[in-house]
Amino acid sequence: MTGRLFRRTFAVLAAALVTAAVLPPAHAQAAPTVVNPGFEANGRTQTPSAWEEWSGAGQTSASYTEPGGRSGSYRLAHWASSAYQVETYQYFSNVPNGSYTLRVWVRSSGGQNAAYIALRNCGASPEPRTNIPQTSGSTWVQISVTATVSAGQCTISFVSNANAGNWINFDDVELVSSGGGGSGLVQIKGGDVSTLAKNEAFGGVYYDANGNRVDPLVLLRDSGMNYARLKVWVNPPDGFNNKSRVLEMARRIKGLGMGLIIDFHYSDSWADPGQQTKPAAWRNLSFSQLRTAVYNHTYDVLSGLAAQGTPADIAQIGNETTNGMLWPDGHTDNWNNLAQLLTAGANAAKAVSSSTRVMLHLDRGGNNSTYRWWFDNATSRGVPFDIIGASYYCYWHGSLAELQNNLNDVSARYGKPVMVMETAYGFTLAQNDSTGNIFESTHQQRCGYPATPAGQAQQLRDVFRVVANVPNGRGLGVFYWEPTWTAVRGSGWDPYDPNSGNAWENQALFDYQSRPLPAISVYSEF
Repeated sequence: MTGRLFRRTFAVLAAALVTAAVLPPAHAQAAPTVVNPGFEANGRTQTPSAWEEWSGAGQTSASYTEPGGRSGSYRLAHWASSAYQVETYQYFSNVPNGSYTLRVWVRSSGGQNAAYIALRNCGASPEPRTNIPQTSGSTWVQISVTATVSAGQCTISFVSNANAGNWINFDDVELVSSGGGGSGLVQIKGGDVSTLAKNEAFGGVYYDANGNRVDPLVLLRDSGMNYARLKVWVNPPDGFNNKSRVLEMARRIKGLGMGLIIDFHYSDSWADPGQQTKPAAWRNLSFSQLRTAVYNHTYDVLSGLAAQGTPADIAQIGNETTNGMLWPDGHTDNWNNLAQLLTAGANAAKAVSSSTRVMLHLDRGGNNSTYRWWFDNATSRGVPFDIIGASYYCYWHGSLAELQNNLNDVSARYGKPVMVMETAYGFTLAQNDSTGNIFESTHQQRCGYPATPAGQAQQLRDVFRVVANVPNGRGLGVFYWEPTWTAVRGSGWDPYDPNSGNAWENQALFDYQSRPLPAISVYSEF
């Protein structure tokens, strides 16, 4: 888990290797060109050039261009002094069938009865929509919606059903295809279910859409999830996420025919960019002894998995090691030490099984300079690895474009496949326990997706599409972080405090009635 989540939570509390065949890269269909995407043509005008307006109530005057664009001089506005309903749209014919994403920058007063962007008459039913969030002050946010064109046509649509004085601004519209040189597929579609066993131990239950009680892993697998990730701590005080618990969960995961990733934290609790605390049993070891402890612990867990017939398909050596691990010895201030520790873990994984792939994992998925710096240091010191893993939370780690740029670059620079190992998004801003949630209204505004079930699904879909678009088939997988971590008393985030709560329940893939959310269906789309 990303360190910012738990640093902020703490602040609140104190205040089968399942592998699809790699297909040849799909030829990207050309997206239609949006005409007058910035509403600059003709300046201030009632009907912007190349766009059309419609209102069943004869209120097309509520759609117009005005000064004050996001990147240019003008913007599209929806506003009227009395209640109004209006649509601004642009129609495309002869569109090659395929998947397309509409992106547009917006800002809004909020308060509308309905306000959304849509891709209409493209062949999908119901039509894909994304609600337009309320924004603060002059802040612009980018929102998107994706549709599969199957009828050779599609319409970009901006819709307002508003009360008097409600307003929305639109600018910088783009329609892009799902091409980009990738395969269009994602081989590994996973979830980190490390807290599931603890949730169930404290009474957590899960249901299908019809209210029937289900095994959440079965439901996720049947929805298209083919891998699970489990973190392992050395000697956690709550007795979960240790070797014996990991072996138990691995039997369950492998029994469902799913692949398995083991995430070594090398700590008794959370390890992330803000905290890489040594296990208590290792604190007084010399560096040579510490390096041996990393090897032995890694070998012990992985050999235990292999011995029971549930081998790890991928071993993640360290969790979000952007600033190193096992501080202070393995901090990035001392790259030679860090490289030795990482190599010890990687060598142990390969000693258990040469077929186990080794992953190195950072946060800040949209920060290319960090990844170049880190992996240049690792490769120059001969650290062995097979996969580059990245955490990407849009409210912390940059735009989707920055994520795409980073994954494209590092996959080519180091010749390795890449995976988004952690991502998540809120389906609501409401809480389901007394602990304040990490995902708040400011995060919704930062990312541009509404905190709704549909917004959560669209954000996950767009992350999948980024990975699918990595050139040369090197976009390997996407993992949702803790899809089953619902709010259950006793199953809080802090292994040292049994009374701690859950700051993550509004980003799970099960709602507050423990039923599956629409985002689960995204697994089957790739």
